[in-house]
Order: sequence, then C-alpha cells, then structure tokens
Amino acid sequence: MSVPGRDVARPYMATLAEELGKAGAIHTQEWADAFATVPRHVFVPQWYEQETNYRGITVWRQRSVGDDEALAAVYRDVTLVTGLDPATAKQVDEDAWTGMPTSSSTLPSLMAGMLEDLGVQDGHRVLEVGTGTGYNTALLCARLGDERVHSLDVDQALVDAAQERLRDAGYVPHLMAGDGTQLCPTAQTFDRIIATCSVPSIPAAWIEQLRPGGVLVADVALGIEGGLVRLSRGADGLARGFFTTTAGRFMPARSDALTHPVPEHPERPPSTGARPTGLTAAEIRGNYPLRLVLAFQMPGTEVVYYVDDSTGEMSFQLQRGDGSWARVPLAGDNQGMVTFGGDEGLWKQAEAAWEWWYNVGRPEQDRFGYARETDGSAYVWHLHDGTRWNLAS
Repeated sequence: MSVPGRDVARPYMATLAEELGKAGAIHTQEWADAFATVPRHVFVPQWYEQETNYRGITVWRQRSVGDDEALAAVYRDVTLVTGLDPATAKQVDEDAWTGMPTSSSTLPSLMAGMLEDLGVQDGHRVLEVGTGTGYNTALLCARLGDERVHSLDVDQALVDAAQERLRDAGYVPHLMAGDGTQLCPTAQTFDRIIATCSVPSIPAAWIEQLRPGGVLVADVALGIEGGLVRLSRGADGLARGFFTTTAGRFMPARSDALTHPVPEHPERPPSTGARPTGLTAAEIRGNYPLRLVLAFQMPGTEVVYYVDDSTGEMSFQLQRGDGSWARVPLAGDNQGMVTFGGDEGLWKQAEAAWEWWYNVGRPEQDRFGYARETDGSAYVWHLHDGTRWNLAS
C-alpha cells in the first residue's frame, strides 16, 4: 500500500496541533511542535472503524489512507483501532470483521495530555510501555531525541512494524519486545515512564527502573472505573501522586501478544427484589469522578450492560465475584428503580459512595491522591478531608 508523503499531510498535522492547543490538551510549544511535525498517517496507514453493515451486524470496517478524505480522517482527535484479537475476529464482509480490539492509536488529545503531565525536560531518558503503532514513540523522539527514548511492547510484530515506520519517519529509538509489566531488558533507570496500557496496580518493575525523583504516568484500572495517575518516586521507593485532569482508559496490559484473557463469571442468582433509588444510570454514566469513587468504595465490583431478553430493555448493572448484582434501567419509566439479586447491600454501597461524593462537593478526579507503598500495597485518598480507601494489590 502506498502511503502519502509527509508534505501532503503537513496542513492536517498543523491543524491537529492547533486544535489540541485550543482544547487545552497541549500547553507548551515543544509538544505543539512535535504534533505539528510527526505524521500520524505513517504510523496508522490502516485502521478499523465500527459500523453496522447491511445485514445489521456491528462490524469493524477497514480503512486505508488512500485519498484526501481518508488522510484527513487519520488526523481527527479520535482513537483508531489498529488490531483485532484473532481468537474473536471473523471476516463477515470483504473488508469488515467482528471481534475484540487488541491495539489502537490513542486519541491524540489524551496522548497530548499524558505527555504534558509527564513533564519531560531536555536530556531526560524515557521508557514507554506499549509501543503500539509507534506514533507516540515518534512524538517522544521529536521532543527528546531518538537516543533518549526506549519503548517496549509485548507483541514482536507490532515492534517490528513500528520500527519500520519510525525509520521511514526519520526516528531510530530503542525498541524492545517483552512483557511491559516486568523489568525492561536494560540496566538503565529512567527519568520518566509512560504507559499506554492499563494495569490493576503499579508493577514493582516500573518503580525499580524509575530513578528517585522520576515521574510515572499510567492508567490504573480499578474495576468500575479507572484513571490516569501521575506519580513521583521517592528515594525509599514510595510512589505518591494524584489522578490527573486528563481522563481516559487504555486496553489492559497483557502477557500474551495477541489475546486478552477471558474473565470467568459466576452464575448470577435470580432477582430477589426491587426498590426506588435516587442513584440512576444517568447519574453514574454522566459523572466520571463519581465512577472513580464507586471503584474506590467497591473493589472487586465491575460494570456490565445487561439486556433483558424478553423486553430488550438495557440496564446499567454492577456485579460482584460472589454472584450478587444490581441494575438500573438506562431509559424508560423505571429509571429510579433498582433491581437486585444476591446481596441487597451491593447497591446500598453504591448509594453510600454517591452520598459521600455529593456531601463533600462533588470533587473532580484530580482531588484524589494515589500512593503505592514499598510493599506493593496501594491506597487513594481525598486531598481535602483525607478520606482513604485501600486498593487491592
């Protein structure tokens, strides 16, 4: 496939950098210059967009940068899915598949916010966990220089493709294949570490390879919700920081290059009751900081969207590993009713977290701190009143 040259894309690159600046995702000239210099389409010559095909099936339709319309599409502020899980992917049309995404080129505004939060300075050595397409690697190279950038990905094929594209764009950083949650295969420590995959807790390897005073920006998945944290490592190995104003969720880190593990779920008990509630699906879905508080308060709880086979009604459902569940409808006349099975206290926990969040003034996510102790345990706290929640290790 022929990829358009950089000169053809310069207007789109400049426009993207300008839009990211206006949106507040970029606030330093160095990163504005990087986004205006690095050609995203070189790293994402093909991608998948979700749509409903003529059979009514939701599919991933493949697109390629072959014309001005497609080229412009690459420079939108959207996440572009670049890989599907072979275990679930099934071709249903000439250029369309079903399946679960395994890799992507991240939303540029999210990436810009993380890069700004990283706080790099000239001369810093950076480790990126999750090379992916190589686009973010190239941005780091444009800012710091190739020799200062190390990037690691679990998928050797992705690393090889990224290396070729980086070379085509004029960058030669240090690329490696391996499990990003383990020690990077280098004896060096880093001034900054940035992870473009989510982890349930901060791996010990990242703290070990971050120099004292260094900064780590990563996505911590906490069950119901997760968030980006910016942590600084102390000389004793304690890492402390806070959730950032940049919000976003990444695909989970994995030890297998191609597939994600499929979680096992227990059998759910039948409905044991229903009652009125002030905590609606709209309230939870519309307030990201509230979802974080729910995650703090309810470890081991996850969210699914439940569809009633008899009515087609869709609900927002919290469920726990012991089988207990509670759900509220997304629409209709019963949005203020919760139905539950198993432990009725599940939804009461959610209501208590919601009431606490309201009573302390509905704080945003950056009003919460995050700490990782030297023994690997972690906790979060409300910066204003010190309310603390211990997290699962």
